[in-house]
Amino acid sequence: MRQQVITVNGYAYHILRQRNDDQPMKWLLLHGFMGSHHDFDAIIQRLPGEVMTFDLLGFGPHAPYVDDVKRFTMASQIDDILAILNQVGWSTIQLLGYSMGGRLALGFAMTVPNRVANLYLESTSAGLRSESERAKRRIADVKKSELINTDFQQFVSVWEKLPLFATQNTLTTEQQAQVREQRLSQKSQNMANSLIYMGTGVQENFWPSLPQLQIPTVLIAGELDEKFKRIADDMAALAPCAQVNIIKHAGHNTHLEQPKQFIEVIKNVSH
Repeated sequence: MRQQVITVNGYAYHILRQRNDDQPMKWLLLHGFMGSHHDFDAIIQRLPGEVMTFDLLGFGPHAPYVDDVKRFTMASQIDDILAILNQVGWSTIQLLGYSMGGRLALGFAMTVPNRVANLYLESTSAGLRSESERAKRRIADVKKSELINTDFQQFVSVWEKLPLFATQNTLTTEQQAQVREQRLSQKSQNMANSLIYMGTGVQENFWPSLPQLQIPTVLIAGELDEKFKRIADDMAALAPCAQVNIIKHAGHNTHLEQPKQFIEVIKNVSH
């Protein structure tokens, strides 16, 4: 795997790129909240073509504290991704995002659709539909951020017990330990600011724009994740070029829980 550092607006991104075969596809993988590029360790070698991933702004054990909190906004991170793609010379990409990374991927595709050949959204929402929902979420995220800043270990314990992640109890003991270690290795201040400035409470409502999304889009959800199965169906009903793929025996993090099945879905729709 090739590593390089690309500095964007004073922030050093550690880019990892790997070529798996001679196919012309170029993949960018965007991880979820409390995650890092290691989110994709189980699948990165199985994707066709060349794959790139990196820790999103403020994430990962080696991330510096980000003093300019506006850097966490979706618009700012979209600008960073675009700058990275321009520096590595990638014009159009296969864009895959998981959860928070999926929301960012959708925002990127909405902003610069000419740079995305195919869009893969795993356990992803198009945002909250009403201002009242967004206001409630902003309040909830501020409360979460307060716990993050006062007792980060307690926050991680609460976070991993969310019903959303219940199916991860079926992972091996080693896998569960790795996931927990990754969460605990984050910078608490960055995580708090990510929630406040990049959470769904402040995210643009993309639902009204989905009918204009002309990019071929694959919506992936776990069979056991009822909430995001419904969201995927609702998004597919609006996005003209979208299709839903359900990963059996998986919850929210389908690529972690069922990597072989996840890759089969990706390969079947990317050819």
